[in-house]
Amino acid sequence: MNQKPNTLRLGVNIDHVATIRNARGGDHPDPVKAARIAAEAGADGITAHLREDRRHIRDEDIARLMGEIDLPLNLEMAATDEMLAIALKHRPHAACIVPERREERTTEGGLDAAGQVDHLLPFIEKLLAANIRVSLFIEPDARQIEAAIRLHAPVVEFHTGRYAHLTEDLRGSELARIADAAALAVKNGIEPHAGHGLTFDNVAPVAAIPQLAELNIGHFLIGEAIFGGLAGSVAHMRALMDAAR
Repeated sequence: MNQKPNTLRLGVNIDHVATIRNARGGDHPDPVKAARIAAEAGADGITAHLREDRRHIRDEDIARLMGEIDLPLNLEMAATDEMLAIALKHRPHAACIVPERREERTTEGGLDAAGQVDHLLPFIEKLLAANIRVSLFIEPDARQIEAAIRLHAPVVEFHTGRYAHLTEDLRGSELARIADAAALAVKNGIEPHAGHGLTFDNVAPVAAIPQLAELNIGHFLIGEAIFGGLAGSVAHMRALMDAAR
């Protein structure tokens, strides 16, 4: 991809296209078709979370995304032996290690990397050895960044859920926390990303943080696609992110 140095990449998460498909079974709507539309509309990458219970993305979706989509695939995964084997089999561009609880509706917060260094290290070492870019989905917190340094993770993705759920008048301190964490990551040679809960209305302040290299957005874009189509939803988010830079 030939991008300007300060371009902020957009990763589009297609999980909830698969959620709608799975509600009735069958093959429609097709998350791989959604990935193609997102690519044409300005996405720089595709994100998919293969959960233990396969509630949305399925194993065959990962195989098809790897075989049929030209954009880099970011595989969100729990740090389990099953998910490691799948990642090593398909070798996506990136693997983002996320916390996962079967009873949660969506990822509820960042990974406690600081409390799981010994558990996470062998997973990260094997992914990196397979030339898979590793990221850790963490809170924008110095302690978690320090753990990422110890784990030799080249990328962190900051959980922006707290920022997204605060009212506009209360977001300033959380935005500052994200910006400070992004600066600390870059200072230590780690590329910072961000995602979760970002919308047309709240994305610009996050996108304006100069150290951030990528935003990953899914649920909101798929929801907006119901009203205006996925291509329009992705293109508008792309335009808002570009304007913020």
